[in-house]
Amino acid sequence: MVDEKELLEFVSPYYEDKDIMHNMWHIELVQRMINRILSHCDYEVDEECLKLATYFHGFIYSDEEKIRQWLLEQNYNEEMIAKTIKIAWESQRSEIPETIEGKILHDAHVLEGGKTYLVVKTLITGSVRGQSLTETLDFMEKNVLNQNKCYLPETIPLCEEMNLYTNKFFADLKEGIR
Repeated sequence: MVDEKELLEFVSPYYEDKDIMHNMWHIELVQRMINRILSHCDYEVDEECLKLATYFHGFIYSDEEKIRQWLLEQNYNEEMIAKTIKIAWESQRSEIPETIEGKILHDAHVLEGGKTYLVVKTLITGSVRGQSLTETLDFMEKNVLNQNKCYLPETIPLCEEMNLYTNKFFADLKEGIR
């Protein structure tokens, strides 16, 4: 079982320089959504690998080898390490995750914060990047609207609701400022 303190000591530096929508609070929101999903289903999941992958998903693409090394130092076996890495990667890809843990993490990542959060996250992230509202809306139109998809029967309706809300918000805002 992972030592929570050691896990936080390892992952926290990777999130320090991220924007305010992708820091450790982001991990907390994703974990809360995972807990919500798990409370509404009966999937048999490897909760240890899922938890580790949740913490690693924000930097798996840049530091996979360091993650592997840290897991080895924590005495995880090769099978657990491979599974954790696979789950973390599955949350980042547009392909349908193969593992149930990957689907849960992917969908929790999409749904973090609820139906209004995607709008808030997009607007704040655009601002942090120094974009004007018009530039952020252009980005939103090209890269956010109708781009989110969930794979679990429990999360598909939530994703559809979020996408409908986001599209309506975008249309209303665009009409109001242009």
